[in-house]
Amino acid sequence: MSQYRIAVIVGSLRKDSFNKKLAHAVAKLAPPEFTFEQVEIGNLPLYNQDDDAQTSDVVLRFKEKIQAADGLLFVTPEYNRSIPGVLKNALDQGSRPYGKNVWAGKPGGVIGISIGAIGTALAQQHLRNVLVFLDVPTLAQPEIFLQAKEGFFEADGSIGAGSKDFVQNWVNRYADWVRKHKA
Repeated sequence: MSQYRIAVIVGSLRKDSFNKKLAHAVAKLAPPEFTFEQVEIGNLPLYNQDDDAQTSDVVLRFKEKIQAADGLLFVTPEYNRSIPGVLKNALDQGSRPYGKNVWAGKPGGVIGISIGAIGTALAQQHLRNVLVFLDVPTLAQPEIFLQAKEGFFEADGSIGAGSKDFVQNWVNRYADWVRKHKA
């Protein structure tokens, strides 16, 4: 049986982030041959083209983790109807200098959770636009826009009964997507 390593990029730095909780909960629903590693993005310096000639060690380690992954999972909140700056910075760091894009060809999935009624729909759409340019084949359907409300997460951090089947369906489709693109 093949093993699949998934790099998880959470677009929130907040300690008690709903999206960090969602990333952990999704990993628990994945098939046993999938392993998920959250890749730190909060310690990346702001992208500056002047630094391309001498990339910092923290950026090199970040890029190595993405390069080693078989798939990508982006879990993003929505800030001002778009993706957080820290996530955009990570995308830029991973794609530069020109011709050194570590994202290219890696199958991706996009999810997010918010207290708002439309979840993270606009942030996900903006992120998908960037991922197209970065050559990340991204699971298109089913889309999954989640609202954080009472009962969504169980006390142990798992998905609550009212949403578990819905999220499980997405996880199953995502796993199939990664398998298809890594075959």
